[in-house]
Amino acid sequence: MRYTVTNWIEDLQKDGRICFSLAETMEKFPSHNGIVLRNALTRLVGKKKICSVWKGFYVIIPIEYQSKGIIPEVFYIDWLMKFLGRNYYISLLNAAAFYGAAHQQPQEFTVVTTPPSLRSTQKKGTKINFNNKATIPEQFTEQRKTPTGYIRISSPELTATDLIQFEKEIGGINRVVTVLNELAESCDFSKLTKEFFQYVPTPVIQRLGYLLENILEYQSQADNLYLCIKKYGILFRKTPLKSRKSITNCYINKKWEIIINEQIEIDEL
Repeated sequence: MRYTVTNWIEDLQKDGRICFSLAETMEKFPSHNGIVLRNALTRLVGKKKICSVWKGFYVIIPIEYQSKGIIPEVFYIDWLMKFLGRNYYISLLNAAAFYGAAHQQPQEFTVVTTPPSLRSTQKKGTKINFNNKATIPEQFTEQRKTPTGYIRISSPELTATDLIQFEKEIGGINRVVTVLNELAESCDFSKLTKEFFQYVPTPVIQRLGYLLENILEYQSQADNLYLCIKKYGILFRKTPLKSRKSITNCYINKKWEIIINEQIEIDEL
């Protein structure tokens, strides 16, 4: 019996593989014309057996997800980033959800990776946003098991600072505070190293400290953060609570050097 692309994909799935590339397919079937192989894959996409989440990269859809034609990003993101040859970690609301701090399913999936920039992608209701950082510090991330392998997510402390640094992406500072209100319980700022403060912009640290102490009343977490700041000699400059907003005639919190130019209201989740 002729061994087909469908047979090969079924065998991959039996071996625990959930992803494959076009290049692998062409290598497996060297006698086949490239157009023929692409057409075969396109037919399987139409049948919701596989989906294309990146050019030249496919995900095998388990039976329980075939009615939707897509699967959760955590199932394949590690495979995709290896395919792209990038270090990464899952960030923002997607990371917060692992710590029980996101009550609604995030509509977008956020990944931090290194330059050069990757364009955000959206296919069949799946949107992956990519944020860039010069380096990915593994010591500030955690590995978590998924049904298909392992993924890397930001630690609670890094998640907290990323939420503030990229607050526009999740709906603004009020949304950030709402998530921080539950995420803070998982944070242990006393264990932070000097490298953490070299990695995270100081204005972000200032905003986090102010919010923890004065809005959310997590005094012990704020105290631990402040002790680390003093320990490592981190210097503050006056920083607005909300960027790109007027600071005229605004009160300044002396401890965190935060210019209070925004009224914080915790959203309902």
